[in-house]
Amino acid sequence: MIKKILVLMRLDGNYTSKKSDDICEEVCGPRDSPAVLSTSRLRCLLQGLDIKAFIFFFLVVPTVVVGVYIHGHKITFILRPIWQSPPKPFVPITHYYHENVSMETLCKLHGWGIREYPRRVYDAVLFSNEVEMLTIRWKELYPYITRFVLLESNSTFTGLPKPHYFAINRGQFKFVEPRLSYGTVGGGFRRGENPFFEEAYQRVALDRLMRIAGIEDDDLLIMSDVDEIPSSHIINLLRWCDDIPPILHLQLKNYLYSFEFKYDDGSWRTSIHRYRRAKTRYAHYRQSDYLLSDAGWHCSFCFRRISDFIFKMKAYSHTDRVRFSHYLSPKRIQDLICKGANLFDMLPEEYTFKEIIGKMGPIPHSYSAVHLPAYLLNNADKYKYLLPGNCIRERD
Repeated sequence: MIKKILVLMRLDGNYTSKKSDDICEEVCGPRDSPAVLSTSRLRCLLQGLDIKAFIFFFLVVPTVVVGVYIHGHKITFILRPIWQSPPKPFVPITHYYHENVSMETLCKLHGWGIREYPRRVYDAVLFSNEVEMLTIRWKELYPYITRFVLLESNSTFTGLPKPHYFAINRGQFKFVEPRLSYGTVGGGFRRGENPFFEEAYQRVALDRLMRIAGIEDDDLLIMSDVDEIPSSHIINLLRWCDDIPPILHLQLKNYLYSFEFKYDDGSWRTSIHRYRRAKTRYAHYRQSDYLLSDAGWHCSFCFRRISDFIFKMKAYSHTDRVRFSHYLSPKRIQDLICKGANLFDMLPEEYTFKEIIGKMGPIPHSYSAVHLPAYLLNNADKYKYLLPGNCIRERD
């Protein structure tokens, strides 16, 4: 009976069960025709697609692929609250200060005792090319530093060769020469290595230089990058007060490009150590739970010349953020500086969606120049580019 029905359906022309090969024959002609011989199977199938399918495959899909390639890193950052938990919060220490309050009273307000004589203080930095920021830093800290320790390499963290910029400009730092311990180290970077390995290698070399400089147990050691500048009164407070924590992080105001663009108060990597031989190691990560509030300034990418911006973008440990060559365009960099926008087209590195959304877009302009390093304000004409309303940089 079934066979009879199938036969009748074929005779009536109503049989609709066809294989895919039959579909191709219907579109492109019989298999043995010249048309099939000259038409690939793929072309045959494409001829059977409607306009919506063409739009999807040839417009939508390529657009999505290009979009993911260009902005894929933003997806990672905006989803960070899902895949990474925030770090353990710091234990904040209230910071008390006024120039007309005695040191004994200030130490007491912090819960510390007062010493009979101040500790010695060592300021140790790795140097790349930040001549102007180093000047402002050392002028700010000079009254209270026993020894300035500076190490520079003949290559960047990414292995790019570079001159010894400090040696070239050493004449500008005669004011610290009697207290200066300067050293150089050959770059140990190998092609294909993580730039953070080179950074760690140089920090180990800085450990050795500090010992050569004569640091001893219970001396204070400042660990921070050149552009992370503690307030001078903070260093004076810590050298005079007794019973301070063995390791203490400093909360710095976070600026980008100049003191016109305050990002937040979240810079914490600067740390002060009561030195312990064989235990204290120079590092730039979290080493304590204690954070002393409002203790200085972090001015990142605060350069005079566009060429210095380009150098740092290619030289520092996060060089992978330079994803396209046009990121290094001088015109693009200048435009972004004046807008307070991100050089690397990145979203904020935060741990909650609220913080990410709140910090998206350019940094608002600030017109406050209150409580900045004294040397900066005393030499405002020389460092005008670091003050509000002066975003244009030199090209050379």
